[in-house]
Amino acid sequence: MAMFSIKKHSLRTRDDKRTKASELTLRQSIYPLCLVTMLFLLWGFSYGLLDTLNKHFQDTLNISRARSSGLQAAYFGKIRAYPLASLGHANWILRHFGFKAVFIWGLCLYGIGALIAWPCLLHRSFAGFCAAIFVIGNGLGSLETAANPYLAVCGPPRYSEIRINLAQAFNAVGTVIAPVLGSYAFFKNVGNDEASLRNVQWVYLAIACFVFLLAVVFYFSTIPEITDADMMFQAQETHVGVAEKPFRRQYRLFHAAFAQFCYTGAQVAIAGYFINYAVETRTGTSSATGAIYLAIAQGCFAIGRFSGSFLMKFIKPRWVFLAYLTLVIVFNSAATTQTQNTGIAMLCLTLFFESVCFPTIVALGIRGLGRHTKRGSGLIVAGVSGGAAVPPILGAAADAKGTGTAMVVPVCFFIAAWTYSLAVNFVPAYRDPADKIGAATIGIEGADRTGSGERCIEGGDGRSGNEEGNNSKGTEVRTETV
Repeated sequence: MAMFSIKKHSLRTRDDKRTKASELTLRQSIYPLCLVTMLFLLWGFSYGLLDTLNKHFQDTLNISRARSSGLQAAYFGKIRAYPLASLGHANWILRHFGFKAVFIWGLCLYGIGALIAWPCLLHRSFAGFCAAIFVIGNGLGSLETAANPYLAVCGPPRYSEIRINLAQAFNAVGTVIAPVLGSYAFFKNVGNDEASLRNVQWVYLAIACFVFLLAVVFYFSTIPEITDADMMFQAQETHVGVAEKPFRRQYRLFHAAFAQFCYTGAQVAIAGYFINYAVETRTGTSSATGAIYLAIAQGCFAIGRFSGSFLMKFIKPRWVFLAYLTLVIVFNSAATTQTQNTGIAMLCLTLFFESVCFPTIVALGIRGLGRHTKRGSGLIVAGVSGGAAVPPILGAAADAKGTGTAMVVPVCFFIAAWTYSLAVNFVPAYRDPADKIGAATIGIEGADRTGSGERCIEGGDGRSGNEEGNNSKGTEVRTETV
């Protein structure tokens, strides 16, 4: 199958038809996974740039820390962008058309938002820029609604957590690049005036051009679609059983969405006020220097994602998740009482161990959902709206007591998310479906025939070789030389 074609492509895929995409081998899934991984770099850059702009808007426009959290509120939106996408328009497109259509839709929204941001930055309109971020948040929320479950299910299910954590590592790389770019390209030697914001406008114009081009690439790329029938087959093959329950009884999913809400809210709050924390708790630290420390912390975050992915090759992902989230609570708690370099080091370690939590919650949360996978992934991504709820709380606490003391706010939300990591490791109803999918041999055993250099290609209704041998009506089996 060609990876790229200029022929007319259909964006609609029937959900009741198996496409075999959930049974792809590692080699077969490389191209679509690499293409989708580019999206993670995009929204990592957008998120990292937002954290840097948060502090700069406070200085340039003389607004409070609580009000500047409007950027996160517009981006993650507890009643706005992310849930509007993941539970609304993006989820509807995903369930009625497919993953590819959502990728293109999200990229177009991202590009439109970036174009809106351009004049808002030029005229120093904080409200206008929040509106632009709202559109960008809808675009990125759409991409995340599709990209996270796509990475989790495209390829051998045994490696789903590793795939999504590796892809999210490039998201972390984007969050490193943005603060560095902000510190050395936007805000250096221009002071706290509109000159620095004019520098940023060109970045958003470049982003718009790039994402529109990427949308065209996605349209002409031949990427496998994953349907509800594919996910039901995977659940049946692994004897999970929970997929047969109605959606309202998927309690594991609801707990995962709650954990995502609490975790993401705490993560966003820490990143959004990291520069404030550095300026207030470390003597002689400027906003530009604080942005450098933020870049270092985001670098720790990226390293944590790569190291976590490596550990998951040898240790069950649920154990890695529990260990990392536990250490997040430990180091974040220490940051509330420490100052100077020690306090910043505690926050850097907090970001290091935050690294695997978000993608692992997604991967574990949708395991065994079968036909509910697309709807369930939208609910978990909607949990990202915690990024709109927690930063204002931290901002209000910081205005009253200082940013250092206010770091107790994310600690409380991390503890709430910690309940899911405990459940998925020690409660059989959570643990067994995760382990059964994790032990599956789909996409690994029997993918390639040894000795002959050939593989079996299913035709017709796409059933397995044994099924076709027993019932050959309407199907055919042909052999293709590899």
